Amino acid sequence: MFEFVAKSEADTERLGAALADALPGGTAVALIGTLGAGKTRLVQAFAAAHGVPRDEATSPTFVLVNEYQGRLPIYHFDAYRLRDDDEFIELGPDEYFESNGVTFVEWADRVERCLPREYLEIRCEATGETERRFTLAGRGAGRGAGIAAMVEAIAQELR
Repeated sequence: MFEFVAKSEADTERLGAALADALPGGTAVALIGTLGAGKTRLVQAFAAAHGVPRDEATSPTFVLVNEYQGRLPIYHFDAYRLRDDDEFIELGPDEYFESNGVTFVEWADRVERCLPREYLEIRCEATGETERRFTLAGRGAGRGAGIAAMVEAIAQELR
């Protein structure tokens, strides 16, 4: 597990860039946090580090999934408005999880049973007007050595 405190949006950009450097295709990222905790902002920072124009990476709250083309494909789900797991499954998340892209799921705690066997969980918390706390941890079956190595690489880059 690794905890990163972003004191500004510039720090969130640093975290997004570190994630972009460390996460290979096929990684699923579960984003958990309240409204305004920084989930979408973190995905925007990741996408920007992959060369996606900032105005293209938007919250998928109403469309449920956005796709961005960066160095790797980036898939961005939002489970906030879904009633149940079945609605999430209808979006075809397994195809995204099994692709060579990086898949982000905002409000992932609402569809936790639908996530892949192993994934990176990022808990986002607003701790001040501009300060956010991001806690990264490997989750799933066996908590994969690959996920743990990614978290360590991100921690090393941000220290």
